Amino acid sequence: MAAGLGTRMKSNLAKVLHQLDGRPLVNHVVETAMKLSPREVCVVVGHQADDVKGAVLNEFDAAKVTFAIQEKQLGTGDAVNAARSQFENSDSTLIVLSGDVPMITSDTLFALVKAHSDAACTVLSVKLKDPTGYGRVVRDENSSFASIVEQKDASDEEKQIDEINSGIYCFDSKKLYAALAQVKNDNAQGEYYLTDVPRILREQGDKVAIVLCDNRREVEGVNDRRQLAAMEKVIRKRTIERLMLDSGVTFIDPKSVYVSSRAQIGRDTVIYPNVTIEGNSVIGENCVIRAGTRIKESKVGKRVEIRDNCLIRDSEIGDECTVGPMAHLRGNAVMADTSKVGNFVELKKTNLGKNSKANHLTYLGDATIGENSNIGAGTITCNFDGVNKHETHIGDNVKIGSDTMLVAPITVGDGAATGAGSVVTKDVEPGEMVFGVPAKAKASKVD
Repeated sequence: MAAGLGTRMKSNLAKVLHQLDGRPLVNHVVETAMKLSPREVCVVVGHQADDVKGAVLNEFDAAKVTFAIQEKQLGTGDAVNAARSQFENSDSTLIVLSGDVPMITSDTLFALVKAHSDAACTVLSVKLKDPTGYGRVVRDENSSFASIVEQKDASDEEKQIDEINSGIYCFDSKKLYAALAQVKNDNAQGEYYLTDVPRILREQGDKVAIVLCDNRREVEGVNDRRQLAAMEKVIRKRTIERLMLDSGVTFIDPKSVYVSSRAQIGRDTVIYPNVTIEGNSVIGENCVIRAGTRIKESKVGKRVEIRDNCLIRDSEIGDECTVGPMAHLRGNAVMADTSKVGNFVELKKTNLGKNSKANHLTYLGDATIGENSNIGAGTITCNFDGVNKHETHIGDNVKIGSDTMLVAPITVGDGAATGAGSVVTKDVEPGEMVFGVPAKAKASKVD
């Protein structure tokens, strides 16, 4: 269920689109559901439906996910009813999940399904030290399910019950939708509550089972930004502890670092304070990531040093490279093994060859640089003519003088060189030396 706005978030953004661990809340729930290998995962959308659909499909195969529209947000029963046409005539087991409960695990859902074997409905419950505000799970004299009583309707005795309804259920789909047809909205909110369904099923003689979850964190919902921040803190702590204990990663100051739970970091890598590692980034062994660096959806090889305050996005760095300080890699930039970029160097959609260097104040965009080449300080590949982007190709063993402008499209051949301050507008032949504005060839080729 992912149709609501979430007014307590105080946001114009639908609640399930708020980010946790770098991903929308709803995607955490969809991912967990996928681990059960279901026939179908149906996401009920309503508020900002197109945006929620887009967020889900950005990460999951459209062949495995369907959507149902809840036209008006009239309660949890109405949300499940929005998918009636997809499930009411199927002999299937249906798990109902909330898009704002992102910590639920597949192990718990497997246990829920296992316990559901001969039941029409199975309720996932949890015990809280302070259950105030939650619907209580009332059991009969045999400790079986009797009812779910909301806080406002609970007697003084019922308010002492510490077992609450998590809002996660397993149903026989046909019996669910038959019971939903009997749910009324004669309450102060004028809504249709899914909590009425277990009661209806029990009253008509069907079995309603209960599975008690032993981890309250799993069934905790995100209702406001404080809870979102608290959940983020829990995930971050778990991730960093796992990397330290299981992967052998050193964090100089664990509390100051953010690492995505999906990131992979190799043994004996050292992470300095104020580092951010996002998404599915992969960092190899024996690396040093210094303070203030942000790495997103990138791959870093072994024995790499990334110096202070670098930004690396959607890029790949080979083994034994040096990056920064204050370098920027983006747009699928690639650094081959043992290559180097230094302070205030930007690579955009550029391949820097093995053992090649760009050490100072340089922009290399839409470029390919061969092996053992040196790019002087202040070099720019002028890749945009005002209408289109063009490529620069620099060969092996090339020396580009400081402050050179390479006006693309252009090729600089193997072993060639440019003089400092040159503006190169034409291809440079292998072994040729050019200089000046516009650059012209020297009388003899470079030895």
